[in-house]
Amino acid sequence: MASRSRTEIVCLCEGAKGASIDAVFINKLMRMLKPGWIRPAGTNYVRIESCGGRKGVIAAMPGQLRLCLVAGGDTTLMVWADCDDNCDDGDALKDKFWKEAKESGITRDDFGRAVFIFAKYRIENWIEFLTTGNTVESQKGPRVKHNRDAAQAAKKLASMCRDSKAVDNMPPSLQWSCKNWRVLVERMKKS
Repeated sequence: MASRSRTEIVCLCEGAKGASIDAVFINKLMRMLKPGWIRPAGTNYVRIESCGGRKGVIAAMPGQLRLCLVAGGDTTLMVWADCDDNCDDGDALKDKFWKEAKESGITRDDFGRAVFIFAKYRIENWIEFLTTGNTVESQKGPRVKHNRDAAQAAKKLASMCRDSKAVDNMPPSLQWSCKNWRVLVERMKKS
């Protein structure tokens, strides 16, 4: 019988382990969303892999996707990164990931199983939006100094996702990322 506490969602993200709020935000968001396809037993169903900068996330993605595919079941790879000023939007950054994956022998179908969550500059813009109701995504959001602030913002986003609340002034990168999350949820309902 397989272990009921194995990892089911692997999240690659930018930042150094312990030095970025990204991992705090991602972990709290995943745990608050309580995806329906995740078995209730076990505490380590989410694994966060901090990969340094965006280049590190791009380089790690093909190998981590292979590991998720080999693990089987509903094991899911989520890729969290920032578009920054040299990528116009999430689709442009996703193309960079596809180029690396294709060169590593990943098929288009397997690549399509990964979920991409991309902030424009950094997750801090999303946190600013979730705590104040506003952010200017063309500028870097203010640094978040306390894990508690990141966790509270993640709780609010999870609540919005669970309630399927439409939000008028949601930052474009957050809208793009939420759309990708909804596609994953629908795919998991069918499996």
